[in-house]
Amino acid sequence: QAQLVESGGGKVQAGDSLRLSCAASGRTFSSNIMGWFRQAPGKEREFVARIRRSGTTIYADSVKGRFTISRDNAKNTVYLQMNSLKPEDTAVYYCAAAPGIALGVGMSDYDYWGQGTQVTVSS
Repeated sequence: QAQLVESGGGKVQAGDSLRLSCAASGRTFSSNIMGWFRQAPGKEREFVARIRRSGTTIYADSVKGRFTISRDNAKNTVYLQMNSLKPEDTAVYYCAAAPGIALGVGMSDYDYWGQGTQVTVSS
């Protein structure tokens, strides 16, 4: 059974760091693309970052230089290291998996989703 489980969210102060993890099972981690999206209250879900199996990455402009996505194929886990957090980073963060060869910046590219983990950044 395909499953993605996020962890690592929490409440932090502006400027702090957090590392999110996404443990994949089943056929999800063989997916070519693993991505992170986020959804703030009252807003649409938005792309944050994605990584191909080859290791190539894409980031949203809002997180470029602060967030780093990585994957450990041996542990079937994808990570999102978030540094210099800002209050506007507050959101529920979702992990997603895409088996195809799409660019991976749109929600429709992804077939599997985790349940989300809350990140709250206070000023």
